[in-house]
Amino acid sequence: MHKCLEDEHGRIASYMRISVTDRCNLRCVYCAGEGFDFIPHPNILRYEEILDLIELGVKLGMEKVRFTGGEPFVRKGFADFLAKASSRFPELEMCVTTNGTLLGDHVKKLAAAGVQRMNISLDTFDPAKFEEITGHDLFHTVRASIDRCLDAGMTVKVNAVAMKGVNDDELPSFVEFAATHALDMRFIEFMPVGLDNGWRDDVVWKAEDILTQARELADLTPSVEGSISRKGPARMFDIVGGKGRLGLISPYTNHFCATCNRLRLTSDGNLRTCLFSDKVYRLRSVLRHAKLGLPVVERIIRVASKTKPLGYKLLERKPEGQGVCQTRMASIGG
Repeated sequence: MHKCLEDEHGRIASYMRISVTDRCNLRCVYCAGEGFDFIPHPNILRYEEILDLIELGVKLGMEKVRFTGGEPFVRKGFADFLAKASSRFPELEMCVTTNGTLLGDHVKKLAAAGVQRMNISLDTFDPAKFEEITGHDLFHTVRASIDRCLDAGMTVKVNAVAMKGVNDDELPSFVEFAATHALDMRFIEFMPVGLDNGWRDDVVWKAEDILTQARELADLTPSVEGSISRKGPARMFDIVGGKGRLGLISPYTNHFCATCNRLRLTSDGNLRTCLFSDKVYRLRSVLRHAKLGLPVVERIIRVASKTKPLGYKLLERKPEGQGVCQTRMASIGG
């Protein structure tokens, strides 16, 4: 049987995003929304189960794993687990997406363990606005975490959800930050995912508008990773004379479904093949079944991958005023 997870559209899955928890210490409205019920602890995948699923993923052609939440460092023992996973799977590109508030003294330990890629969320450089967006006065903690990761030699990507009326007045600060730090500053279009996340079309700060405005502030040239042959969804631009780069991720206005190579594993053990689809494949109960286990999980993953949808078609059918899927981003893992 062919190892690669190729779907009906010729796409091969080689990247898995794994949520280790749906819990977070921040309350960004575009992610969690209001009245959020957490997944009960017994339903959360154990670290040993995640390692087994990663091993299966490697067998099926996975080359990259990204750990997400919620906020992954909220989960007890995550830093130790991450170091263990990095040691066990040295062939994998292993990354983490975090809000940066709990990285603290973990950075040096993780860097020493081989964790070299960190994505940190930061939607604003205004401390007061940060508190308004997240519900917590932790802006300076996040900035310190970014500096610690850079000092440790990590590859750092800073992600900002681009929202009109929220952070579209801060583009000069974002551009200056990228120009003066050796990192990628990336803007992600606000997506209509989940319930009660405040999404409206007129709130979307569109990627092309950001690029037009940024070019008035700096001399930008497409980087190699910003070419049509890029592996990831971001279009990257070098800042001439600067240390870092600007990136644009446009899932709403300019989809990248044709090159999507990712699968998502939720913290309660559900496989999702498309961010814009509520369809899930329940792996946890199969994995824990004495007579089923990993062999049946493998068959489910193969079937699920084969029928992976094109997200933009789901977006086209989105009901007016509703999210394209009903699951909150915090439960999916982004």
